[in-house]
Amino acid sequence: MAGRGRGTRAGRPRFPRRAAALALAALLTAAAPGCAPPAGADTSLTVRELDATLERRAAAVLAKDAAGYLEPIAPEARKLRAAQRTEFANLAAVPLKSWTYEVRETPEQDGDWATAEVELRYRIDGYDTAPVATRRTLELMREGDRWYVTADRPADGASDQLWHQGKVAVVRGAHSLVLGVGRPQEELRRIADTVDLAVPAVSDAWPGEWARRVVVHVPDSVASMAGLLGSPENSYRGIAAVTTGEAGTGGQRPAIADRVIVNPQAYDSLGSFGQRIVLTHETVHVATRTSTSAATPVWLSEGFADWAAYRGEDRTPDLIAPALTKAVRAGDVPDAFPVDEDFGFDGDADELSRAYESAWMACELIAERWGKEKLTAFYAAVGAHSGRDGSVEQAMDAVLDTTPERFTADWRDYLSTRLG
Repeated sequence: MAGRGRGTRAGRPRFPRRAAALALAALLTAAAPGCAPPAGADTSLTVRELDATLERRAAAVLAKDAAGYLEPIAPEARKLRAAQRTEFANLAAVPLKSWTYEVRETPEQDGDWATAEVELRYRIDGYDTAPVATRRTLELMREGDRWYVTADRPADGASDQLWHQGKVAVVRGAHSLVLGVGRPQEELRRIADTVDLAVPAVSDAWPGEWARRVVVHVPDSVASMAGLLGSPENSYRGIAAVTTGEAGTGGQRPAIADRVIVNPQAYDSLGSFGQRIVLTHETVHVATRTSTSAATPVWLSEGFADWAAYRGEDRTPDLIAPALTKAVRAGDVPDAFPVDEDFGFDGDADELSRAYESAWMACELIAERWGKEKLTAFYAAVGAHSGRDGSVEQAMDAVLDTTPERFTADWRDYLSTRLG
């Protein structure tokens, strides 16, 4: 497959030019079939032409019209047509509310070949209040006065969607929609049931407005999970689930389309208690997304998610925080809250556990000493700040009437008392 941008003709896929076959394909322009462009005519691919073609393609998706979806594909691009036909079938069960394309910039053209970057946006009916956005790179060829798609792939830095990995099975719950590829139906149903328990538990912990609906993706392997996230497989091998989404900006903004993505191997290794904690934790991230911003340190977002997940469980702190308990009992009480980098998935597993457990204990301290309402108010106040600098300090002063220095000292004493 040719790379992005301009390239030599030798780097482009070659297809035999058979006018009879090409006349059957959809036109990217309104010119008559089989006609060569008039001498001196402008044969450049315009954004408007590409927009019109992509609008027809988007309409075909929503109408479940496979022929319409395949119309812009060059008939000679047999592998691409077969792949696109399969992807269209994989998508059939997904309940779509919208599906649109936007050309991001003027296509780059080199004679009869062009490359364009487009943004695909889609919404799940009944779940997404805003679209998921993903970028695609299209390669096109001109035959006469028509342009045909010869390649369709993720843009640089973008990742595939679930239906690119196989036929999507759909299970609906009371508060959940579980989309899976290559996983047993009963497994998807159990996940939906667990999320249905998580949603009311999270709503009890978080008083803010949120959709109270969760979309879960269950790929067939950790490798497929990494593919959906556009990251190396090793980053997620021991991680049971993650939530995708964008942090807010500190101001009011609509909720976006979060996705909880499950690592089936790691998730299956947990018992029912662990699975419930994991999915409740991830559901907290969905619920708090609009109050989480670049001003929110990771220790607060992860600690709050663990606090909400564990708060209704009958487990002692040493069982919830075994790695931190071991360190505290060995005299290694942390001096400060974990920094964002401490939560990276590719670091030492024991250090990662201590980071999560330290953050959970900080939120547990706030809830115990100041109360649940103050904890949620503190979380919201930090996220509403204009930036990271001063966000925690100002929220501690305004909501908790303390300082980071005093709070850190109280937290260290709390660790020694509860875990020592």
